[in-house]
Amino acid sequence: MRTCGRCNQTVVNRKYYKIIVSLMTLLFATSVVAQEHPFEGKTMVVIGDSYVRNHRRPVEETWHARVAARLGMHYRNYGRNGNSIAFDRSNRGFGKSMLERYHEMTDTADFVLVIAGHNDAHMVLNSQDSLALFRMRLDSLCTGLRAKYPQAAIGFVTPWAVERPGFAEVTETIHEICTKHGFPVLDAVRTSGIHPMNPNFRHRYFQADNDEAHLNAEGHALLLNWGEQFLRTMNKK
Repeated sequence: MRTCGRCNQTVVNRKYYKIIVSLMTLLFATSVVAQEHPFEGKTMVVIGDSYVRNHRRPVEETWHARVAARLGMHYRNYGRNGNSIAFDRSNRGFGKSMLERYHEMTDTADFVLVIAGHNDAHMVLNSQDSLALFRMRLDSLCTGLRAKYPQAAIGFVTPWAVERPGFAEVTETIHEICTKHGFPVLDAVRTSGIHPMNPNFRHRYFQADNDEAHLNAEGHALLLNWGEQFLRTMNKK
């Protein structure tokens, strides 16, 4: 029996056509999913003080941990109570500065958040020498983070609007140095809606009535949409 070469070729061509169509469909579907879920499977690394560690409450209650979970991200928390961006506070049990600690962070990250400055403000206390040292070491931290994570989106979050000496200077310096490095800043003084100097607000949203730094679970919930929007802004840069 003779076979038709043209028929066989047609069958083969149809098979290849189906395979190509299937691959194109798969690629299109993958592209759509990636566009709809740009954070799915990405890694968020957060370093900071008790704003990150969440003081005496579980890390899972923080707005950044909850945003990461909401977006399907992997989450790594390097918060330490009492820690500082620029100053070694080991003698008080709060550890080395973040300028040294960032070396301990995972080598792979898609998003890096630094949420700190509260303890630096206490250390600065309007001292020009301490403020100059903070500026220099913050600059070194930004340089180091970019070298460690050349492809990651890196952003900073300032302390709340604490009306005490040192806080305004630290917040202004964070803006100055981060602008130099092209890092976006989420200014918690002006845009967070957190009011640490208001006793009624503290009673409801902070971990204690006399606490000006640490939100409770309800307080962190106020920042979920705010924090997610900042992350989305970082993703576009």
